[in-house]
Amino acid sequence: MLPRSRTLPPRIHDSVYDENRDARSYFQVETHAKPCGDIEAINNQPEHSKCFDDDGRLKRTGNVWTASSHIITAVIGSGVLSLAWAIAQLGWIAGPMVMVLFAFVIYYTSNLLADCYRSGDPLTGKRNPTYMDAVRANLSSTKVTLCGSIQYINLFGTAIGYTIAASISMMAVKRSNCFHASGGKNPCHMSSNMYMIMFGIIEIIFSQIPDFDQVWWLSIVAAVMSFTYSTVGLSLGISMVAENGHFGGSAMGITIGTVTSSGTVITPTQKIWRNLQALGDIAFAYSYSIILLEIQDTVKSPPAENKTMKKATLLSIIVTTTFYLLCGCMGYAAFGDDAPGNLLTGFGFYNPYWLLDIANVAIVVHLVGAYQVYCQPLFAFVEKYCIQRWPKSEFITHDYEVKIPLIGKYKLNLFRLVWRTVFVVVVTVISMLMPFFNDVVGLLGAFSFWPLTVYFPVEMYIEQKKIRKWTGRWLGLQLLSVTCLIVSLAAASGSVAGVVFDLKNYKPFRSTY
Repeated sequence: MLPRSRTLPPRIHDSVYDENRDARSYFQVETHAKPCGDIEAINNQPEHSKCFDDDGRLKRTGNVWTASSHIITAVIGSGVLSLAWAIAQLGWIAGPMVMVLFAFVIYYTSNLLADCYRSGDPLTGKRNPTYMDAVRANLSSTKVTLCGSIQYINLFGTAIGYTIAASISMMAVKRSNCFHASGGKNPCHMSSNMYMIMFGIIEIIFSQIPDFDQVWWLSIVAAVMSFTYSTVGLSLGISMVAENGHFGGSAMGITIGTVTSSGTVITPTQKIWRNLQALGDIAFAYSYSIILLEIQDTVKSPPAENKTMKKATLLSIIVTTTFYLLCGCMGYAAFGDDAPGNLLTGFGFYNPYWLLDIANVAIVVHLVGAYQVYCQPLFAFVEKYCIQRWPKSEFITHDYEVKIPLIGKYKLNLFRLVWRTVFVVVVTVISMLMPFFNDVVGLLGAFSFWPLTVYFPVEMYIEQKKIRKWTGRWLGLQLLSVTCLIVSLAAASGSVAGVVFDLKNYKPFRSTY
């Protein structure tokens, strides 16, 4: 999805492996015809090259607008669909307030993280093109291992969340047509398993693309799709409020004693758990720190990449927060306490049904691309490790040239084919076992928010700027980190309670909607 992603595994040179050489030198991006010759590519002073940056790679061409589009594409995803439900739990006072606070924290810590893209001088220092590179350059090896574990578990969990969300939207298209054809007489219940399998097959195919440099258009398509379904949700919310003639909901959120769509009655304890889970849902909707440095690595310089990224972050946060407030608040105003966990599937039984179909198809198309954005760093990590571990294995390193009709030549790598296929299959099976959209979204948001969005950026910034302990600035940063840790733990406990509650009446592989 990124025009020039540095996280994706390129093909391997057929040269002799040198264990003392940086593993990155064995990766080469398959791009369009190169305007520069091989002599310039190995120039001892690449900073003087017109075609290569100071690290010997092809010139970055990104700017404020491209970086902003990547952030918006990554942020405005399936998380927006649960915001009406989240605000319904918190109410008109706390809901929008919490959303704005999350936006401020994300913006501030993203700026801290942007300063960690280069070690030392912000214009000429060593680049850290991935989140893990930045942690490795600034913190201890123990924290590098901890960060890697959290990051890749979160990427794995995000793939599960996207699979569940895509299957729900695919079913929503089928159910809305079924409901419309029967005139509202048929409840049109169906299993999500078939749709998860269909989505998994699509992702197996897309996962075989070694580098998204050749499919830059996918980012544009995903951005258009995300705005399409978000706009539909917003428009339908506005129209329903106009039809009802009043704003639904209350200042304190869902009231105790309310009967939910599943037939359960909200108790005081359940309200507390739901409030906490709502925090996780909002955190998930804003989560993009995990790929911020990968986006920053597409930005050209001068000016310094961190300056460009801070402008892009500000623009993106303003756009997404405005959009989130509109979608979440209008969804809550339309449905009140009955706000669904997935805004558009909640609309699925109302006219115009064809508009809902368009929106849900847009969700699926967007999630196909978003799945790859979040999984490619994990793919790259595993493949890079295996290449370093077994450099002489033909199964891992050798590419076979295959001619594909209408597409052209394709570099087939057997290890990539097997490992990525197995990954998608495992994700799909787990999604079929636990198809709880809201619970999974809340848990992912809670799990990743504090460590990846707050803790590591704060710690790296302190280390890079040499901020002394117990100074006012140091205490302020630590207070921010501790506060966000408490919020994450509270959100995680609410999401776990939601999963436990859902499992009481759940049978594996037999989920119906």
